[in-house]
Amino acid sequence: MTTVTHGTDLHLEGSQGLAPDDGVWREVHRIVFPSKADIDVLPLYVDFSQSEGYASADTDSMEFVNTGVAESDTEAAGNRRSLTVPAGKRYSLGSYFNAFPASYWRKWTRAEEIRFVGTFTGHGTVTLFKSNARGSRQRVTSWRVEGEARLSEDLTLAPFADGGWYWIDVAGGAEELTLVEAAWSAPVADQPAGKASIGVTTMNRPDYCVKTLNALAADASVLEVLDEIVIVDQGTQKLREQEGYEEVAALLGSKLRVIDQANLGGSGGFARGMFEAVRGEKSKYVLLLDDDVNIEPEGIVRAVQFGDACRKPTLVGGHMFDMYDRSVLHTLGESVNLYRFFWGPARGLYHGHNLAASNLRQTPWMHRRVDTDYNGWWMCLIPVEVVKEIGLSLPAFIKWDDAEYGLRAMEHGYSTVSLPGACVWHVSWNDKDDTIDWQAYYHERNRFLVALLYSPYERGGRLFRESSYTDVKHLISMQYYAQTLRNRALSDLLKGPGHLHETLGTTLPAIRAARAEHPDAQVEAEPDAFPSPTRGKPAHKGKEPKPPKRVTLLPWAAQAALRQLKPVKPEANERPDATLAAADGKWWELSLYDSAVVSMADGKGAVWYRRDAKKFRSLLAESADLHRRMLTSWPQLRAAYKAALPEITSMEAWAKTFGVDLSKPAENR
Repeated sequence: MTTVTHGTDLHLEGSQGLAPDDGVWREVHRIVFPSKADIDVLPLYVDFSQSEGYASADTDSMEFVNTGVAESDTEAAGNRRSLTVPAGKRYSLGSYFNAFPASYWRKWTRAEEIRFVGTFTGHGTVTLFKSNARGSRQRVTSWRVEGEARLSEDLTLAPFADGGWYWIDVAGGAEELTLVEAAWSAPVADQPAGKASIGVTTMNRPDYCVKTLNALAADASVLEVLDEIVIVDQGTQKLREQEGYEEVAALLGSKLRVIDQANLGGSGGFARGMFEAVRGEKSKYVLLLDDDVNIEPEGIVRAVQFGDACRKPTLVGGHMFDMYDRSVLHTLGESVNLYRFFWGPARGLYHGHNLAASNLRQTPWMHRRVDTDYNGWWMCLIPVEVVKEIGLSLPAFIKWDDAEYGLRAMEHGYSTVSLPGACVWHVSWNDKDDTIDWQAYYHERNRFLVALLYSPYERGGRLFRESSYTDVKHLISMQYYAQTLRNRALSDLLKGPGHLHETLGTTLPAIRAARAEHPDAQVEAEPDAFPSPTRGKPAHKGKEPKPPKRVTLLPWAAQAALRQLKPVKPEANERPDATLAAADGKWWELSLYDSAVVSMADGKGAVWYRRDAKKFRSLLAESADLHRRMLTSWPQLRAAYKAALPEITSMEAWAKTFGVDLSKPAENR
């Protein structure tokens, strides 16, 4: 028996498990910590802020007890649930991973209350806090620990309609205080726990896949909620040939299956993961994961447990953190602006919040619950019964497949929740510009395709205007390859829904082959691959180029377009007018030159843009004609694509594309 000070009331607690198997309560959000090697992600787990009287953290003296993945990824992971706080120090677990997202549980699940339970040894104080949607912190209760203690508190979810979290702070007293283990539980054990099949699409990233498989194999709690891991290998660098694959495959045994198929893009790979989960008839969920990610295994467990607790089938997405700046959160939630018909952060949010600079407790807007239209398929848990009802992924190859699926689910009455505490680390979009390479085709085609299916506006809202503006920007920037692909995108869309499956595996080779016809698409890696620029009169007359103001945009655009029609000075084909960094290669500056060398956003090379008046006229005329045809055909195209959607996302249509005979029994492993 242990003496525990609970607020002002002294009571005794016996020693027992954190979540008793009583058919009512289930652990749904365990407190966890990273390995010692992951110092850069510590702010996501523990808040060491000095604000509000918090002592600064000495990470060298901070002790995680038996934490982290073992040095060898193939060895079993140690216990990541303990933390020792030195005497006189105070650490807050009001952090991304260890605060409990009460408002999300209040909104979407059957739970009306939750329970905090934790075991502690040593001397010090444990304080329980909550917040509201405005981010205001409120003390709930506290305990004084002397010796060994099991602490427990039942907490209502009633005040969390619009936002708010629960969390604990742990402070060492005259001696250190150790959190042995702690968790948040909910009374949702009335229904059987579900399991998931993971579907990973990979394309020539076998090293990432082996790393992900090792992380899964090393975590027993994750393996308990998984039926199967299906890797859909669409590349030429095969996963089975990667160093370390055989070892991790032996660890996973029958839980791992690798399927080789032609490159059908992300949508084809994810559709295959859905397809196999439906045919397997054993998993409650299919969890879609990108191949080039680092995972927090605990987030997978939380996503499954949250899905189990939801009042009705719900898509549960994970957030994305920056792979190379690991404390930076991409966004708390995504939405589609139906007027512009473009994706982006949900209302009140923005991309790229650094939790190391402003943690959860110091960021009021993070306390408001965020409702989303969809979740990126870097990590998204989808109930298999939803897949059976609404179909598989749209055959879009890449781009917009995840957003379309969220909108489709919404039309059928199924919500998507981006759940805090479930996430992956993925390469951010900041170091690439895929709107000027082969992906320009899919950006344009699939944006129009999804707008045809879901835009509430008679002619797509602002879509046509923005698309036309973008075409002009590409053309005055001398990006003729990108514009050729954008024109092809609309031309293909005008062919009707039949082209989606028919060309799924053939469009990419064709548009990549077209790159050879466009000098502006030839990337050179060597710094001296291009001639040095001429030293003539500056095109911008010594002034720093700036984007035109809204009031002067039309006359500016007219002047820029007229300039594109003038003959190109002969020397522009011999030497560029300027050499620009990627950040400076904006359309309003490129429009001033006859030729320019511009670095790529990823820093791996540069391209030489050269103005071609003939190409400009031809591509602009084609763009105008295609937009006119799309606009006049919009009602008929919308009806055709909407009518075809159930068929082109069906098991039967995808089985034909996969070359699978549905009349034969599925592989049972």
